Amino acid sequence: MQLRTKFVPALVAALLALTTADVTAVDEPAPPISTDHAAGRKAVEARDWNSAVKSLTSAAQRDSRNADIQNLLGYAYRNSGQLEPAMKHYQRALQLDPRHLGAHEYIGEAYLMANNPAKAEEHLAQLRRYCPTSACEQYDDLRKKIETYRASAR
Repeated sequence: MQLRTKFVPALVAALLALTTADVTAVDEPAPPISTDHAAGRKAVEARDWNSAVKSLTSAAQRDSRNADIQNLLGYAYRNSGQLEPAMKHYQRALQLDPRHLGAHEYIGEAYLMANNPAKAEEHLAQLRRYCPTSACEQYDDLRKKIETYRASAR
């Protein structure tokens, strides 16, 4: 009887730890990306904006509901100097996923390029709202870019 009372608390603690663990990360593999999506990512990393736009446009035609593809398309267009299509793709990414941190950061940067810091600030506020922790790279990056923009405007 005494042996059972010693092990019951340890057994209960172990069972609680198992039931509260985040098992979804193990159980749900990341969805595979298409060949075009992978080629687009590679082109973005190489800063080959025209190839990125071409590959990501093909990927978006196959997967029109993928916010990451839309965000990368916006990024590629913006870095190639084409703000209008960049904005369209960032807005589409946010329509698909209103909490997409990268899209909020990048559309904020695009608004700064278009001399619209007020709109950039709106997306900074969204990042403050949606960032999971106080250490949020997207929030910090956009905040610094807005500060730099404001300092250079003086």
